[in-house]
Amino acid sequence: MALDTPTVALADASLLRDQAFIAGTWSDADDGRTFAVTNPATGEPIAHVPRMSSAETRRAIEAADAAFIAWRDRPAAERAALLRRIRDLMIEHRDDLALLLTLEQGKPLAESQAEIAYAAAFLEWFGEEAKRIYGDTIPSPQPGRRILVTKHPIGVCGGITPWNFPSAMVTRKAAPALAVGCTMVLKPAEQTPLSALAIAALAERAGLPPGVLSIVTGDADDAPAIGRELTDNPIVRKLGFTGSNEVGKILMRQCADQVKNVSLELGGNAPFIVFEDADLDEALAGLALCKFRNSGQTCITANRILIHDKIYDEFVERFTHAAGQLIVGPGTSPESSVGPLIDAQALEKVQRHVADARDHGAHLLLGGEAHERGGTYFAPTVLNEVSPEAAMSREETFGPVAGLQRFSDEDEAIRSANDTPYGLAAYFYSRDIGRVVRVSEQLEYGILGINTGFISVEVAPFGGVKESGIGREGSKYGVDDWIETRYLALGGIGR
Repeated sequence: MALDTPTVALADASLLRDQAFIAGTWSDADDGRTFAVTNPATGEPIAHVPRMSSAETRRAIEAADAAFIAWRDRPAAERAALLRRIRDLMIEHRDDLALLLTLEQGKPLAESQAEIAYAAAFLEWFGEEAKRIYGDTIPSPQPGRRILVTKHPIGVCGGITPWNFPSAMVTRKAAPALAVGCTMVLKPAEQTPLSALAIAALAERAGLPPGVLSIVTGDADDAPAIGRELTDNPIVRKLGFTGSNEVGKILMRQCADQVKNVSLELGGNAPFIVFEDADLDEALAGLALCKFRNSGQTCITANRILIHDKIYDEFVERFTHAAGQLIVGPGTSPESSVGPLIDAQALEKVQRHVADARDHGAHLLLGGEAHERGGTYFAPTVLNEVSPEAAMSREETFGPVAGLQRFSDEDEAIRSANDTPYGLAAYFYSRDIGRVVRVSEQLEYGILGINTGFISVEVAPFGGVKESGIGREGSKYGVDDWIETRYLALGGIGR
């Protein structure tokens, strides 16, 4: 049910839900337990949602199984029309959804507005793509036979989504799954379940059949049991996960027992390379966007900033000045450009990375400490001459901290950029077309931003190589992770 006395001033109060959504029914946990969803800007609770476990997850899986055949057999055009209705409702309620997202996640409202549009776009895109899942006819090497290739939905799917993009990651998984005829049970991150529940409320309003999409909620202590049910239950044939490498590897191991299909979008360690021939104005703007968006809490944020010797001093000076103009504050304030970090653990990691970088010889040029606002706010920070051995050069910092390093030539930049087990996103700036081709061919990453710091669109394939994941989300290629290809050998045809 919707909260009777919502603490959030939504135009449509029914979008703020304090129950999970299972088999088309708004449900409490079996034992009645709940946990608080808090506003990272204030530390105050927004709502309390159910602490569910394996039993509730199992019922959601069984409901998804019961709904699968009818949903699979529904014409693709009808599935597409229903997803389009959900998309239209998301756009109609964009202001409410963005406010809810900001309150539970912390990012500025302008970023939340953009995320809602991005999330809605996946529903439209994949609904349209579902009508274009074509098979093949292959010439047979033998007379009297025909070879056909057909494509089918995998079946019941599980989804586990992160807290940094709590609306977009829900639709980026659910939209292709539902579009091709799969059903899904999804667990949102415990920090940000309200955005997923609001999307489920709109899906119910649009007429999505019961069981096609269920949202199971639980806190950090409940997550292992929920995840284990998704990986161990034989009804579930595919799991999609976005999150940390550590958890992704655990889920992959668990899925291996049943050879369960997985798609994983895991962590990154993105290099941001600025060559001496780059347009510095463009590079500075791209880095500011890429580094400080969502307070640096994205898997594709610039994590290692590599600047050519010839332009290093000018670039550092100009970037430090630009970072110093950023306004830190709650996401609900129109002036804010950097919101709070998600929780105390995130704050501790950022503080540890800054201290470690300084221990390795980096010079602090800006910030470097918790912001005067208190809570989980951290001041925009710039560090100069960061060592490749520093923790922030080896791990995701996930905070508004920019660490800059020098390089002297193209080969050195490429070696430094590839010196990581991760391979999600990389960025570089150059106006030399030959260099653009050479560098793009040698960087070991699934996504390259060339002369741009903005790369996330629904029409392009998102995903990494090496330890950054398996599979692609978005684009026509994003459909492939949710379908199976079958080969039909037809004999007895005659000549």
